[in-house]
Amino acid sequence: MYQVIARKYRPQNFSELVGQEPVRRTLENAIRTGRLAHGYIFAGQRGTGKTSVARILARCLNCFEGPTVSPCGKCASCVEIAAGSSPDVIEIDAASNRGINEMRELRENVRYRPARDRYKVFIIDEAHQITSEAFNALLKTLEEPPEWAVFLLCTTETHKIPTTIASRCQQFSFRSVEFSELTERMAYIAKEEGIEADQDTLAVIAQAGEGSVRDSLSALDQAIACCGKSLSVDAVRTLLGMFGSESFRGVADAVREENGQRMLEIVQELEHNGRSLHHFCRELARYWRNLLVLKIAGKPTRLIGASEREQQSMLETASQFGEEDLTRYLQLTLDLFKTLQTSLQPRFHLELGLVKLIQVGKLQPIEEAIGELAGEAPKGGPVLRASAPAPRSGVARLAPALARPTAITEAPPPPAPPKQEEQPGARKAPTTDFKSSLHTALVEGGLKMSADAVQHSNVAVEGREIVFTTAKTFMLGLRDPAVAKAAALLLGGPVKIRVEVDASMAAISAPSARGNEESRTGDEISQRALADPGVKRFQELFPGAHVRTVRNLNE
Repeated sequence: MYQVIARKYRPQNFSELVGQEPVRRTLENAIRTGRLAHGYIFAGQRGTGKTSVARILARCLNCFEGPTVSPCGKCASCVEIAAGSSPDVIEIDAASNRGINEMRELRENVRYRPARDRYKVFIIDEAHQITSEAFNALLKTLEEPPEWAVFLLCTTETHKIPTTIASRCQQFSFRSVEFSELTERMAYIAKEEGIEADQDTLAVIAQAGEGSVRDSLSALDQAIACCGKSLSVDAVRTLLGMFGSESFRGVADAVREENGQRMLEIVQELEHNGRSLHHFCRELARYWRNLLVLKIAGKPTRLIGASEREQQSMLETASQFGEEDLTRYLQLTLDLFKTLQTSLQPRFHLELGLVKLIQVGKLQPIEEAIGELAGEAPKGGPVLRASAPAPRSGVARLAPALARPTAITEAPPPPAPPKQEEQPGARKAPTTDFKSSLHTALVEGGLKMSADAVQHSNVAVEGREIVFTTAKTFMLGLRDPAVAKAAALLLGGPVKIRVEVDASMAAISAPSARGNEESRTGDEISQRALADPGVKRFQELFPGAHVRTVRNLNE
């Protein structure tokens, strides 16, 4: 009878285990030094080797030549454990034996010595499905078992294991197997089976497994049944219902070219070919994520489950977008996938979501709009993003203004300190010329908030330290790194900025005393706010904007 590849090539010793190096190394050292625990929890996603490691550990403990890290595989104990017929290795499926009666029976069985081997090993698969009452019945036995008993609990949901049980066991986390290790394992098996498969084909099969060795080998078995001894990437991708990167590259090209018609055609092709729209959206999110990772890394990386040739192709696509754009597209696609889960019209939502990817690239970020309030921006409507995005940080926007001779080279040097003797700790007189030059440079750099903060503050130069004494309202503007940058350029060297809050200046900076402020009517306050130049400029950029509420930030 035919035996599936996943069972035929199941690891029989630690040397055949794929991945899980920390688990393997720890268990081997425990066997060598005789520091074996009486309870272990093997936790991790499906198909990563939890039950296989439990059986390997049982063979290592009960091999006639053991305990050993390399069981012989020929003695009666090794052969029976591999076949699942050993009288001293009991495997329990907790999915169907999860009640208190089954645990009581197990507890009674623990009391008796092994029939032949050194240890009586209990392998409990899907242990998280055991009921709370059954766990309580097992608790005392698991805490103080006889010297010949070893419990191995395998689970995919370790958070469902009670802490009282977990604290009595050693826990091992089985990670997803890396993409390269999966392809290497399948290449070895394909060679052993006489199957012809190139790296791209094996990469598609590994992607279908999503880090699970068993799932990948099941997909390989299915591909062999479909294609015979020679596997082609297109046939395997069609069989497994997967999408090639060229399908998603079409979406990326449509976004870059702002081609909404192409987006609708892509959805039409998916619908016509009977492809799952939900699966396409999920894989599209994975594609945006891969582009973002490649954009950040700048080269092929192990963080992406794809062949190097495919990563090079995606790297070229990623170079056409910015990190912020790719982050935005990924978030929109994830939101779209969430919407599709409950949608009664998935095609309409997918079409809308793909068109949104195009439209979102045309919108100007709110930071740029606010940054242009004091600059020369076109009037009459929302500003579309230019081909080269505007600088984000205040320092970047300030640099061109500071390069102008009128802003720096013509600024007079700080005045010399007074010749009269000063008291210890006394502060220098305010530097009016420096303050004026700093204010001018910040205004030309488009940093109106910082410029206003300088204008409403007392400024003193103490060597290489600039001291601003101001109201609490202006602290944020003075702490902008652009202020220190401008001051350093004006003084010809690095400076230190210190901001001190003077409570008495709050009343001066405020339009009037608190009592008078509270006496004003809501309409008067709103009119004063609407008369502010910054608010007027914002309304010019966004004609449809309305001021709903006015709040005093000093309160």
